[in-house]
Amino acid sequence: MSDFGSVIERYLAIWNETDPVARRAAIGETFSETILYVDPFAAVEGREALDAVIGAAQQQFAGLVFSSGGPVDAHHDQARFTWHLGRPGEEPLVVGFDVAERDADGRIARVLGFIDRAPAH
Repeated sequence: MSDFGSVIERYLAIWNETDPVARRAAIGETFSETILYVDPFAAVEGREALDAVIGAAQQQFAGLVFSSGGPVDAHHDQARFTWHLGRPGEEPLVVGFDVAERDADGRIARVLGFIDRAPAH
């Protein structure tokens, strides 16, 4: 699925979108209404709940940016990819790995996220 890379680029851009109106519009275009998002810190369903998770992450990690950690590996309607969170041009503070699944309309219907590396608290 060669176009899945562009879907994941939009996905990461949404995590960086700080304008709430623009972010909600992008979520509506990119995710199914019943999006299921699960990572070690959140398990939510629906676009509104996902928007709240993203907004909370932006507050917690103000000034940090999500970026791609490498190529997207995709087949059928699923993809796996690594992402980084940190200051541009610096070593990422957090490295994660997500698996995303698209629905019949090409929207992301499910994301299962994992944290590979994070600062110790």
